[in-house]
Amino acid sequence: MSGTIVHLHKDPAQSYAGINPDLPAASTPDGPERPLWVRSGRAIRHAVTHERTREAGRLAVRHSMYVVGGTRIVARRTWDGRTGARYERLLRAAEAAGNYEVAAEWEERLQRFREARHRRRMDLLTSPVDVAKGLAVGTGAGIGSLVGLGVVLAVANEDVGDVLTPLMAVIEFIRLLVTIVSVVWGPALRIGPLLALLALWSVGRHSQAAPTWALPERVRSGEGEPITPSIVVKALRDLGVPALRNAIREMGDAGAAMLGPIRIAGCGVEVDVTLPSGVSTVEVQQRRRKLAENLTRHEHEVFITIPEAARTVRLWVADSGALDEPIGPSPLVTDETTTADYCKGKAPWSQDLRGDAATLSVYQRHLLVTGLSNQGKTAAVRALALWLALDRSVQFWIADLKGIGDWAMFEGIASVLIEGPSDDHVIEATEMVEDAVEEMNRRIEARRKDPTIVFAPLIVLVDEAQLAFMCPVIGDDKRPYGGAKATSRYFMAVRKIHNQGRAVDVLMWQGTQDPTDQNLPKLVREGAHTRASLVLGTESQARMALGDKAVDGGAAPHLLRQGLDKGTLVVASDGIDIPAGQSSITVRTHYINDDDAKAIIERAKALRDNVTTLHAIDRGEQRDPLRDIFSVLGDAPRVRTKDVLARLASLNADAYGKWSFIDLKRVLDADGAEPYKSDGVMVVSRDKVARALANRPDDDGDGDAPLSAIG
Repeated sequence: MSGTIVHLHKDPAQSYAGINPDLPAASTPDGPERPLWVRSGRAIRHAVTHERTREAGRLAVRHSMYVVGGTRIVARRTWDGRTGARYERLLRAAEAAGNYEVAAEWEERLQRFREARHRRRMDLLTSPVDVAKGLAVGTGAGIGSLVGLGVVLAVANEDVGDVLTPLMAVIEFIRLLVTIVSVVWGPALRIGPLLALLALWSVGRHSQAAPTWALPERVRSGEGEPITPSIVVKALRDLGVPALRNAIREMGDAGAAMLGPIRIAGCGVEVDVTLPSGVSTVEVQQRRRKLAENLTRHEHEVFITIPEAARTVRLWVADSGALDEPIGPSPLVTDETTTADYCKGKAPWSQDLRGDAATLSVYQRHLLVTGLSNQGKTAAVRALALWLALDRSVQFWIADLKGIGDWAMFEGIASVLIEGPSDDHVIEATEMVEDAVEEMNRRIEARRKDPTIVFAPLIVLVDEAQLAFMCPVIGDDKRPYGGAKATSRYFMAVRKIHNQGRAVDVLMWQGTQDPTDQNLPKLVREGAHTRASLVLGTESQARMALGDKAVDGGAAPHLLRQGLDKGTLVVASDGIDIPAGQSSITVRTHYINDDDAKAIIERAKALRDNVTTLHAIDRGEQRDPLRDIFSVLGDAPRVRTKDVLARLASLNADAYGKWSFIDLKRVLDADGAEPYKSDGVMVVSRDKVARALANRPDDDGDGDAPLSAIG
C-alpha cells in the first residue's frame, strides 16, 4: 500500500477536498450535502409515495382482487346452485324481518329442492348401467344403419366394396377428430387457465370486488356508482339504527330480501324497503342525510316517502348531479298552440323528479304557495295564471303587494291590478277581496234562484299576502285591515271565500313567504285545496305550509337547498297526480321569464275582448252607467250583454253587482243605444253607446272621451 494517509473529517465536503483538491466541496443550498444513506432514503420514500406509484399499486391490487373476488362470487353461486344454502339464507332473512308467511314459503321451497336433489342422487346409482345399455344399443344401431346404407350404395353402384364405405367414412372422421384433439390439447391446457382467470376477473370487475381504496377515483367518489341491492343494504346497515343493524346481520348475506325490485324512475331509481320488526319508518326518515351519504349521494338526491304497505319506506335515489341540471322550457313557451280549459284541463306546470310532466288542475281549488324569499314563488304562481289566461272565460283580480312589475303584463287581462307594497296598496287589496266576497254572495243568491246558472271563473290573486296579514292600519269602522282575528278585514274576507267561493267559482290564490302563525294564520292556510312550498327554514314552517299529514308522510321542503333548488316545490293537492300511498309530490316548475310571459299574454288577449284594467278600487263615487258601459266595451264593436254585466260587476260590485239584463236594457234604451240580437245572442253595440254619449247636451262631442274616464 502507498504511504498516503487519508484523514476523515466530519464534513463530507472537506473529505472530498482532502482526497482531491481539484474538486470543489459539495454543498447544498441549506448547507453541506446530506450523507448518501439519507439522500437514498428520501429518494426511495419519494418514489414510494409518488402518486404514480400509488396509482400503480392501486391498479395491481384492484385487478388482483377482481380475480379473488370473482372466484369467491363464482364459488358462492356454484354452492348456492348445488345446495340449499340460498333457501336457508332467505328463510333466516324472512324470520328476522318478522315475515313468517314468507318464511313458511321459503321453507316449503327448500323441502321441494331437497326432495328433487335426493331423486337425482338415487338416479345416479342406476345411471351407469343405463348409460352402458344405451351406448351398446346406440353403437349397434349405428353400425347396422351404416352397413344398411352401404348395401344400398353397393346395389346402386354394382360394387360389393361399397358395403363398407359409409362405415369407413365414419371411422376416418373419428380418426380426424382424434388428430385435431391431439394437436389442440397441449395449447388448450396452457390457454385454458388464462381464460378461466379472465372470466373470474370479469365477474369481479363487474361487481367491483376490490377494496374501496383500490377502486378508480370515479367510483371511490361515488360519481356514477350504480345503486345495487348490496349497496342499499349496506347503507341501511350503517344507518345507526341498532335494531336494523342486528336484523340485517342475522339475515347473513340475504339482507336484500328486505328490498323490492330496483326500478328505473326518471333520472334515478326507486326501491321499496320492508323494514324488520322493531324498526319504525320514522327512524329511517330522520336519518336522510346519513342514508344519502351511505349511498354516495348528496342529501337532496335522496327522497324518503311512506307507501301504503306497513313498515315500508320508498327510496328514490337520483343519479349523481341529475337534479342540478335545469329542466326544459315550459310548453306554454315552446308550443304557441297550447290552450287552457279551467274545468277539464291541467296546467303544464312542472316536472316530477323522474322527469315526467306533472300537470296541475286548478278547477274549484283555492291555492297557497309559500317559501323563503327569492326562491321562485311568484314565478310558480304566475306560470299557473299565464296558462289560465288562455281560457277566455276566466277573470282575474290581482293584487301584487311586491309592486316591482312581476304582474304588469296582466294589464288588459285582469279586471283589477293593484301594484305596490304600501299600506294604501294593502287597503286596496283588502277591499278587492271584500268585493270578491260580495260577488260571491251575488252569485250564491243567483244560483239559489236558478240552479242551472253557470258563472265565469274569478281568480282573486294576492301575491306577497303576508303584507296583508301584517298590515297595522285600522279602518274608520275600528276594524284592523291585517291580523288573524275575527275583526281582521283581510283575514275574514279570505275565510269567507275559502268557505263558499269554490261553489260559484270564486277562487282565492295566495303567495306568501317565510310562513309563521302571524303572517299566515292556521285557518287560512288550511282552507287552501292546493298547498305548495318552496325551500323553508324549519320543519315547523313546513308543517304550516303543507300540514302535518304531508310532512309525516315524507314531505320535506325544509330539506331543500336555499338558492340551489329554486323553483322546486313540494305539493300537497288532489289536483296533481301523486304516487299511491304518498301525501305529497316534489316537482320542479318551468320558469317563464318576463319576455315570454308578455308573449303568452298577447296570445291570451287575442282570444279575449279588450278588458279595461282598474288600478284602484273606486268607492263612494257617483257612477255614470252609460260611461261605465262604454268603458267596459273596450275596442270590441259589440259585446254580449252577459259579458257586459260581468264586466260592470268587476268594475264596481256595489253599483252593478246586482244588475240584471233588465237594468242594463233600461239604461241603454233611455239613451237610444238599446241592445239587439246578433247570431242568436243579445249584444251591445259600441258605436251606439258612443253616439249616445256624443249626443248628450253636456258632452263636448268627442265620442272617445269616455275611454279615459276609468282608471
